[in-house]
Amino acid sequence: MPVLYLSHGAPPLADHRSWPAELAAWSRALPRPRAVLIVSAHWEAAPIALGATETVPLIYDFWGFPEHYYQVRYAAPGAPELAVRVRNLLRGPGVTVTDVPDRGLDHGAYVPLKEMYPDADVPVLQLSMPTLDPQALFGIGRKLAPLRDEGVLIVGSGFFTHNLRAMTTDDEHVHSFTADFDAWGRETLAAHDLDALLDFEHKAPAARLAHPRADHFAPLFVALGAGEEDLGALRTVIDGYWFGMARRSVQLG
Repeated sequence: MPVLYLSHGAPPLADHRSWPAELAAWSRALPRPRAVLIVSAHWEAAPIALGATETVPLIYDFWGFPEHYYQVRYAAPGAPELAVRVRNLLRGPGVTVTDVPDRGLDHGAYVPLKEMYPDADVPVLQLSMPTLDPQALFGIGRKLAPLRDEGVLIVGSGFFTHNLRAMTTDDEHVHSFTADFDAWGRETLAAHDLDALLDFEHKAPAARLAHPRADHFAPLFVALGAGEEDLGALRTVIDGYWFGMARRSVQLG
């Protein structure tokens, strides 16, 4: 299976003029997954935690939106067998994997998955990020890489730039620091420069402005670790901006 990093938007993603169709087309071009393992910017928990594996609820982890966004449903099956496999892959000296059986999918997970697999017929498991350290997350991705040969689609869900204070009123107006960071990201990904990506806070222009916190860039490192052997085939599938934030999304393999 390929590995994805996608910019997941927010609840209004479903109303975007092109984004839902782009995600739907992307999923149609992929092999049919046996299950999805997703890492979202919206779940940081240490030690590493696994979410619900039986009935999988949704977490409406946003505020101040119109009521209909809180009425969205996505009743994806759980993936208990995948959870066992993930625990076994991640276990090691000093590593603990915990279960949070009532922790559902946050909007970083269900919003894009609803567009990609609208029938909610693919089992889904969400994994927490125990740290924002790029090297550590890359290492977690490496450990998860064997799942690709078992039909599991590994997805990192964040946002290629994420500074809510710099959001603009439309997709056309983009702050220069956002455009500079996105251009650096495009070139660095195309060059397959893993070292620069992992050290983005020092190598990328305006990294602190593009990402005041690294939480939305961090899922990329899990994806890079899981897809390391296909780094040379990395490609951008979706780009452009949403209210001034870069929505670059990539595929490995």
